[in-house]
Amino acid sequence: MPVVESSVVVAVDHATAFAVSQTTGETRLRWDPFIHEQHLLDGATTPAKGVRTATRHRLKVLRMTSEYVSFNPPTNVGMKMLDGPWFFESFAGGWRFAPEPGGGTRATWRYNIRCRPRWLAPIAERIGARVLQRDIDRRIAGFARGCADPVVLAAVRA
Repeated sequence: MPVVESSVVVAVDHATAFAVSQTTGETRLRWDPFIHEQHLLDGATTPAKGVRTATRHRLKVLRMTSEYVSFNPPTNVGMKMLDGPWFFESFAGGWRFAPEPGGGTRATWRYNIRCRPRWLAPIAERIGARVLQRDIDRRIAGFARGCADPVVLAAVRA
């Protein structure tokens, strides 16, 4: 199962970094280049273990329903795909936040994928890992910008 990972150090404490990663709506769109739309499902108003989300990719053609499988502020969060693009047999992700010794926070994001059909998976997973690596690198760079954006920071501190 291919794993893609990206890491960045941001100049905020790990509780703030975690809170930025969990923003929704317009605040999320300020920093997350991966999504066009994302919202919680089933009447949920805050993220938590077991909460489902709907995400539409920035290109508007890919959609995914996912579920939080772990939610441990301010250190980590994990999700798994329930329904999504046909070519993913499985998709899961985890984000970790740890204080840096000199100040700030190291944010590490990781995705695990398995592609289908199985006979095509060896090739599809190599291609998918490259595409997702570019996406996760762009996404974590956007997250870093969000952690420096006064509007995003005001929203998470409100």
